[in-house]
Amino acid sequence: MSKAYTDISDGLNDAIAHAKGERSGVAEHRHEPLDVKAIREKTGMSQQRFCATFGISLGTLRHWEQGLRTPRGTARVLLKIVAQNPKAVIKAASE
Repeated sequence: MSKAYTDISDGLNDAIAHAKGERSGVAEHRHEPLDVKAIREKTGMSQQRFCATFGISLGTLRHWEQGLRTPRGTARVLLKIVAQNPKAVIKAASE
């Protein structure tokens, strides 16, 4: 058997063991949930103003606030920064 086959086979066996709740070599990364509505309310902005300030579509923000979707990637980073220091981010966004 080739090394590629062995590596793939080992990876699949790890995935199966992980899915069954058994000990495996899988590294699982979980993000803590963001309360997008609380973050927006901390800024004192309406949904429309928040979206205009940070370049987020209103539909997307509503989905996040309702828990129908979760922010990922750059949007998640932006929201975490807004949660930590909303005044600084708002100032930077308005310049």
